[in-house]
Amino acid sequence: MTMTAVSPRRLSLWQLASRSPSATAGATILALILFVAAFAPWLAPYDPYQQDINIRLAAPSAAHWLGTDGFGRDILSRLIYGTRPTLLIISLVAVVMAPLGTAIGIIAGYYGGIVERVLMRFTDIVMSFPRLILAFAFVAVLGPGLLNAALALALTSWPPYARQARIQTRTMRKSDYMAGAEMVGIRGPRLLFGHVLPMVLPSTIVRVALDLAGMVLIAAGLGFIGLGVRPPTAEWGTMVADGTPVIFDQWWVAATPGFAILIASLAFNLLADGLRDLLDPRHG
Repeated sequence: MTMTAVSPRRLSLWQLASRSPSATAGATILALILFVAAFAPWLAPYDPYQQDINIRLAAPSAAHWLGTDGFGRDILSRLIYGTRPTLLIISLVAVVMAPLGTAIGIIAGYYGGIVERVLMRFTDIVMSFPRLILAFAFVAVLGPGLLNAALALALTSWPPYARQARIQTRTMRKSDYMAGAEMVGIRGPRLLFGHVLPMVLPSTIVRVALDLAGMVLIAAGLGFIGLGVRPPTAEWGTMVADGTPVIFDQWWVAATPGFAILIASLAFNLLADGLRDLLDPRHG
């Protein structure tokens, strides 16, 4: 009885992985990054903030596998701890931008008329500004910091979700599915978020995964120009900036965090591509 109950679940998980190898690869890489972030104090060989000028800009060796930076800090330890602010920023962005944009799009698409025109014109105004430049402007006004960087990215990234949800909601508004729900007395927020939202959610999840790949780069860009987390907090973009002046002589100082940014962005892209195949009926 136990084997009968467990084996179908294992089979379904195996089929899921076989159907979308890219999603499996992306999820595996992200799981490893999350593991590193969660157990950073146990995985890091040194204190990431401990300075030793005597070994500054040391090449990779048995003592320091990835070398040291300009302050003599162990790059591997800082790289491990750098996963935390990066993941925290993109998590805060995802929690804000996707629900905000999706809610605006659903309300605009369902009610139409003046509500739709006002909401979508506001969306178009925000979307007309270059997202990266607008994020830089927000952080410059709010001040550097992890929460401010996340808020700036979230407030400039929600318009595509609103437009996507609005188009899908308008398509469903006159469908038999919506008419049937209204006939049995389901209206208002219960209809929008209990019946429309589940239909919009799959495409939203795919867009979130795809956008987070870009968010990794933007978050690193904010850190690179000094508008991200405050020093001496270990963060990948800041580490790249620290290694830029010596990139031709001590290339590992900037290349190592740059490679970490590449891997994290690649993981989200793979996950998004796989989720599209799994959740979109037109693919696969």
